[in-house]
Amino acid sequence: MEGKKKAAFVDIIVVGFAMFAVFFGAGNLIFPPYLGMMSGEKWILGFLCFILADAGLAISTVLVMIRGDGSISAIVGRLGRKASWLISTISMLCVGPLICIPRTAATTYEMGMLPLVPGFNSWVFAGLFFAVVYILTIRPSGVVDVIGKFLTPMMIVTLAVLFIKGIVTPIGDIGSQLEGINVAREGFLAGYQTMDVLGALAITLVVVANAADRGYAGKRERFTLISKASIVAVAGLFIVYGGLTYLGATTSLLELGGINQAGLVVTVTQLLLKRFGVIMLALIVTFACLTTAIGLVSSSAEYFSALTGGRVRYGRMVFIMCLAGFAISNVGITLIIEIATPVLNVIYPVLITQVFLGFFTEKITNDNVFRGAAAGSVLICILGVAADFGAPFAFVHKLPFSSIGFYWLLPAIAGGAIGALIRKK
Repeated sequence: MEGKKKAAFVDIIVVGFAMFAVFFGAGNLIFPPYLGMMSGEKWILGFLCFILADAGLAISTVLVMIRGDGSISAIVGRLGRKASWLISTISMLCVGPLICIPRTAATTYEMGMLPLVPGFNSWVFAGLFFAVVYILTIRPSGVVDVIGKFLTPMMIVTLAVLFIKGIVTPIGDIGSQLEGINVAREGFLAGYQTMDVLGALAITLVVVANAADRGYAGKRERFTLISKASIVAVAGLFIVYGGLTYLGATTSLLELGGINQAGLVVTVTQLLLKRFGVIMLALIVTFACLTTAIGLVSSSAEYFSALTGGRVRYGRMVFIMCLAGFAISNVGITLIIEIATPVLNVIYPVLITQVFLGFFTEKITNDNVFRGAAAGSVLICILGVAADFGAPFAFVHKLPFSSIGFYWLLPAIAGGAIGALIRKK
């Protein structure tokens, strides 16, 4: 009996570390320090709002998926076969080959490689990056072990060095919040902007398959393993995001001009560790992006292989994902974000509405509630994106909760209410 308990504990830790690593991509690295700098002495409030919007939404997505069959259909299945397929496929294209996978390589190149080796060829770097990703991803059952047992501990050690130095010898005193800043709003908005619900879709597909390989075949056993592993992941995110927010707060009295989020991370590491800080930052970014890329490539390959009915095997699909990431990553992170933003601004609110309703799926018997909520959020978000491009729909950004990016919330509620009035066929 004790052997089984020990094995279960090890599984929980390894799976939890893997989930933590995929959620903590390099994109997430840049938000907490900047939030801390703006929040000053109120950095704890900003951090708590950030962790709620980031890890809270992500873990909610995981729980809804594993309460169901562990697939994306557990989130969007009530929308109907065609709509479910469309949203699932668009989501996996975003989280996979078109946006998130190439962004990991582009971020590593710009934040990790260029500060160390200016002028290094981006095509060569992307080739090396995705060669490593391919080698570590080609065996699906080993993905969680590679991330959870090896890469995540190395990333945690490098972050610990940075945090300990920042606590022992702080960069400076912590000042007041920036004038005109609503700390709670900024924290919540930053957490929302990480869009980790997409990462949750990806990592859940991987850990569900891994749980089966570990012998957790039953739904209840799988739920127990992954829900406990989620606690490990959240604990890790809590410590890391808290440390990063604190480091940013210690720069609140410095005159840094119009420094951006990525620039602040570079500045913090250099102030704390001098030239060694550049190396440390390169290691942190590399480990963060590599673990995220491995998780995303694996989940995307699993999804699209299944979509073809197994005609394109997992190994070949991994190669296709890496090849697409290699090609697209070289357009640069700025252009990737510009292209991704309109698509994500439409698809992300739909996923959040379905995650929330998913907690009540047994009590809501009318599928039209799910469909109405999705339709309300999609329509208003399309108008919002059009307004961003100059269309005369600026009113959407004056709707309630628009200051935290939730201008779609009331239309989604209205759509769900209308759907409830439509009798189920």
